[in-house]
Amino acid sequence: MDVVEAIRTRKSIRGFRPDPVPKEVLRKILEIAIRAPSGVNAQPWEITVVAGEALENIKRGNVEMAASGAIPGQDMRGQAREGVYKQRQVDLAIQIFQLMGIAREDKAKRAEWIQRGFRFFDAPAAIILYVDKSLGESGPLMDIGSLSQTICLAALNYGLGTCIEGQGVMFPDVVRKNTGIPESKRIIICIAIGYPDWDFPANKLETKREPVENIATWCGFD
Repeated sequence: MDVVEAIRTRKSIRGFRPDPVPKEVLRKILEIAIRAPSGVNAQPWEITVVAGEALENIKRGNVEMAASGAIPGQDMRGQAREGVYKQRQVDLAIQIFQLMGIAREDKAKRAEWIQRGFRFFDAPAAIILYVDKSLGESGPLMDIGSLSQTICLAALNYGLGTCIEGQGVMFPDVVRKNTGIPESKRIIICIAIGYPDWDFPANKLETKREPVENIATWCGFD
């Protein structure tokens, strides 16, 4: 697939077919993706790929923790969004709920949708990205972002869909218990990965982007 086409067509997939993804395919994706750039070539990323019983245990553990009212203990905490950034998040939720037929007052269906995030959107595999805590909390984030995007683009070459998400690792103790990731590592993000179910309503979502004119400033050009 042409790289420009891949960038333009990549989207977050929130509904997957149950078909397992072969380990060798996932390995090839990672072999491509680790060519992603990193500051001073530090390559700070570490990767755990999860499927099968281990992934099902994480899904189940996440759902149980969320249902119990446990406070998420994610290793990376983001600040609450405000202004236009919050509005874009709200607009996204509205679009998804409309596609899924979830009414604003339907608390049960809204709760079920939130639960899907803790289940990696029922993907058959997940890629968990983390770094050594000695690197600090924010230092390697740009590098992890670069790797995440490259994984998602490479996955398209193999007919796979992805969704970069934080919910799957919001309860790091659950993740550590089922993967062996030690406390010395900071879990940053995860990527749900699998073969897209194109009949799943939310997968029809096409998100908008601000035009370049609204976000770019040009200096030194005639």
